[in-house]
Amino acid sequence: MPLAILGNVAASLYLGTSSFTASGWSGSFYPKRLRSQDQLTYYAQHFSTVEIDSTFYACPAAQTVRQWAERTPDGFFFALKAPQVITHEKILLGCERELTEFLEIADLLGSKLGPILFQFPFFAKSIFEDRHAFFDRLVPFLKTLPHGYRFAVEIRNRTWLDAELANLLREHRIALVLLDQSRMPDPAELKFDPITVDWTYVRWLGDRQAIEAQTTTWNKTILDRTSELTRWVDFCYRLLKRGVWTYAYANNHYAGHAPATLHEFQNIWRSRGFPPLPAPPSRTVQASLFPS
Repeated sequence: MPLAILGNVAASLYLGTSSFTASGWSGSFYPKRLRSQDQLTYYAQHFSTVEIDSTFYACPAAQTVRQWAERTPDGFFFALKAPQVITHEKILLGCERELTEFLEIADLLGSKLGPILFQFPFFAKSIFEDRHAFFDRLVPFLKTLPHGYRFAVEIRNRTWLDAELANLLREHRIALVLLDQSRMPDPAELKFDPITVDWTYVRWLGDRQAIEAQTTTWNKTILDRTSELTRWVDFCYRLLKRGVWTYAYANNHYAGHAPATLHEFQNIWRSRGFPPLPAPPSRTVQASLFPS
């Protein structure tokens, strides 16, 4: 497992994108003639983790998951979104079968299984009157989760983010997802410690509606996120110094081209003089499309 050694603290920062395919990536990230079945292997030569978005819509076939594992090197991690039937449709009630099926499929990744994300939507008062009503639903569900997994919870009701939620997640050893998304607070704005376990999950999402008004082809950066990424670089460095393992994922909606967002993050990291980040655990060495 790659480590970044900072003084007497060993921790690591894993960088990846939300999904490993998108409209516009052929020719901008992937070589134009690269076969689709070779894209994941190529991706893993540049990044150390990927967030799989498709599992949110349906539990994948066992063969698909086995192929993911076969096409990536040891030390690579897959973050999986829990199916929306759990988080959006049944909202944690009566979903034991779906959760069991999903975890059995996820287990096929073996040591390459990274965090599992429960991404909740914004809940109107017609669904949950307040955060306590949601917590009353959440806590019994968390108590049923099996040990041996890294679970993370994403909340999109801004006012629900408080010390009570953090302590609840801390009690059950669940990570609170840290978002860079329109209408959600920056971690620096939070009045409590958002780190609830010895690892955390960061998502750079941006404003989907605003950027899709400009483009739906994700082949280049169209928004300057230098200021935001500089703050995130400093924040992630403090997490590493604290000994917090961090999984961080860039979405195309953040700036226009997720691989370029990660490249900019890496450049800012180097410019700050921070210790080198671990290289992706590639089977082979291949020149990056993003020269330093």
